[in-house]
Amino acid sequence: VQLQAFGGGLVQAGGSLRLSCGASGLTFSSYVMGWFRQAPGKEREFVAAVARSGESTYYTNSVKGRFTVSRDNAKNTMYLQMNSLKPEDAAVYYCAASSRAGVTTTSRLYDYWGQGTLVTVSS
Repeated sequence: VQLQAFGGGLVQAGGSLRLSCGASGLTFSSYVMGWFRQAPGKEREFVAAVARSGESTYYTNSVKGRFTVSRDNAKNTMYLQMNSLKPEDAAVYYCAASSRAGVTTTSRLYDYWGQGTLVTVSS
């Protein structure tokens, strides 16, 4: 199984980025997919998740209304559209796949992880 996150970069505060996570080696539509992030000196935290079908999504409070998670099961890809970025959004963003039935925010319940992509937000 491989998950590869990409799309990170340097953006000014208030700007936008779109992250993608490509998956291979698994039946993508059978997995809940999630985004987590880890800033320097901080623990990894949940950002957003999308159900297997893509119909249900869940966000941490700090990104609600600014970030949108989605997936394309035909392309084995998950996305995170990040708008109105703030300096506190800067982190390495990881995508992950969970075989659990429902959307979960708990990192230990995710079975597979990507390598992370760096998002830097300048003020």
